[in-house]
Amino acid sequence: MKNESIQNKDGAAKPSTIDLVNKNLAKRYRAEKRFKAYGVAAILFGLACLVILFTDIIGKGHSAFLQTYVYVEVNYDADALDISNVNDPQQLAIADYSAIVKSALREQFTDAKSRKQRRNLYGLVSNGASFTLRESLENNPALLNQTVGLWLLADDDIDTYYKSRGDNKDDAFVGRLNPQQVAWVETWIDQKQIKKRFNTTFFTSGDSREPEQAGIMGAMAGSLFTLLVTIALSFPIGVAAAVYLEEYAPKNKITDFIEVNINNLAAVPSIIFGLLGLAIFIGYFEMHRSIPLVGGLVLSLMTLPTIIISSRAAIKSVPSSIRDAALGLGASKMQVILHHVLPLAMPGMLTGAIIGFAQALGETAPLLMIGMVAFIVDIPGGVSDPATALPVQIFLWSDSPERAFVERTSAAIMVLLAFLITMNTAAIWLRKRLERRW
Repeated sequence: MKNESIQNKDGAAKPSTIDLVNKNLAKRYRAEKRFKAYGVAAILFGLACLVILFTDIIGKGHSAFLQTYVYVEVNYDADALDISNVNDPQQLAIADYSAIVKSALREQFTDAKSRKQRRNLYGLVSNGASFTLRESLENNPALLNQTVGLWLLADDDIDTYYKSRGDNKDDAFVGRLNPQQVAWVETWIDQKQIKKRFNTTFFTSGDSREPEQAGIMGAMAGSLFTLLVTIALSFPIGVAAAVYLEEYAPKNKITDFIEVNINNLAAVPSIIFGLLGLAIFIGYFEMHRSIPLVGGLVLSLMTLPTIIISSRAAIKSVPSSIRDAALGLGASKMQVILHHVLPLAMPGMLTGAIIGFAQALGETAPLLMIGMVAFIVDIPGGVSDPATALPVQIFLWSDSPERAFVERTSAAIMVLLAFLITMNTAAIWLRKRLERRW
């Protein structure tokens, strides 16, 4: 049959059926191409936003891994330090190390005459330099009454200026530095008495009011202890609850009610769990604020629904034929679950659990409610010691007015992102490693 056009009553040619079909197909193909283009554009837009985010964070935070030090020749004068016995730990602990640092600065920059000028001069070096001097003298008592050259920690304003300076001092961020302080710093630069070193303090120290002395070790330890409590409580309870609901619980209105509430709890804002922990663990049980134990209990409540849901989905994915075969060979219900169902469902369980723990590691709101926002200098040694967490530390630093805290905030975000990426990578690796085919 030929594809011929049909004439209407007016004598005009009417398109044939094949022409209409081809026209509709071409329209649908164009719509499909547009839909695919929209999808590709959405992915590219998301990747672009991710690249911009990472570029901004890394661009601001990479300089925090370096710290500025200045070279100062210090005289360990026994009279200035008020040390009569260098082997006495108490005298070494209470000695006035800042006095010999100030004396060394005055000898180097003799143009600091007035009291204000000297105060500005002393501000070039961090007050944490005293700890460096004390540590050096404790390690080598023979330094007493000797003049030695030491690299001392510079103040955060000097650190910011030197990092932003580059080759042209006109491009440097001056901030709170006055012209005379800038001239002193330029003298150090000309004499090559200033340099940047890897910032070990950032990884080994706790929080501090001074940016150059602030570190994330205390927050990392607090997050670690909090996460250990969360894992120890939520994973076994979540797996046990999932096994009961899938393998033992009868299907009735009560279990339906429990399932609905578990699904609802997974969507509850995290700050609600913080309020719950504040009311129960702190208000009723009178537990101490700002300790990893309470933080772990709160985060356990938050991650339980996620672990239960993912564990149930993993158990459901195990074919019923495996259960029937084990029962047919004489295995008990518990043996079927322990020897066959759980080993096959474990990859999915671990994946969901690790993702839940990664979410808990990045939570801030519940921890704020239980007081882990406190300023903690000491590094916690256990779950009952006062501590803060890495997300809360980032929150505290982001609210600080000093410019040097901007780079430390971004650097802490980089460390937190590294932990989260590692945990998600571990989830994928475990799933592939433990996955069994049947």
